[in-house]
Amino acid sequence: MNHGETAYGLWSLVFLNSAIFIMFAFSFFKPATARDWRSFGAFSAFIVALFVEMYGFPLTIYLLSGWLQSKFPNLDLLSHDVGHLWSTLLGEKGDPHFSVLHIASYVFLGFGFYLLSAAWNVLYHAQRRHSLATAGPYAWLRHPQYVAFVLILLGFLLQWPTLLTLVMFPVLLVMYGRLAVAEERDMRKEFGAAYDAYARATPRFIPRFRARLRAGQGG
Repeated sequence: MNHGETAYGLWSLVFLNSAIFIMFAFSFFKPATARDWRSFGAFSAFIVALFVEMYGFPLTIYLLSGWLQSKFPNLDLLSHDVGHLWSTLLGEKGDPHFSVLHIASYVFLGFGFYLLSAAWNVLYHAQRRHSLATAGPYAWLRHPQYVAFVLILLGFLLQWPTLLTLVMFPVLLVMYGRLAVAEERDMRKEFGAAYDAYARATPRFIPRFRARLRAGQGG
């Protein structure tokens, strides 16, 4: 087994990548309320935990090292490629950056950031008019920004799973669900029957593609 140069202990990359993704998300999410900051803070904690293991200290690889070495005796545990655990566990050969799961992760990440941007643009103009956000992504979902965060987290999990982020993911799902319900209570207080009508016609997290297509054809 040839370790070569370690791919870890690169704390400058931990800081740089964490800052880039957190600031990029911040530029679209623009947290304003305490609830917004809790949501964004949880997302940021996930990002930091991810990049600490990706470039700093591979805690997951360390904890699983005995089992990994017994199952895959020729593995170089200090190789960065081994950190792409889905590819490692599936026994895939070649560069994991070109695996199906890795490419799928880019799709999730790209669409997640696109959705976050599009949703923020609609919400920003709606807040300036003191009206409901019902256009763009909000015509399909009541909470597209939370869905965008989940897509981004899923993208990272497909690319680089860790024990910590796998544990954090369901916790974040529950957190976003509760935040969405609390947000809806506030919207009902502010917009009353108008929000009730919007909520009846628009799903919370999963769009009704067939209903939307039928409505479009009927129009």
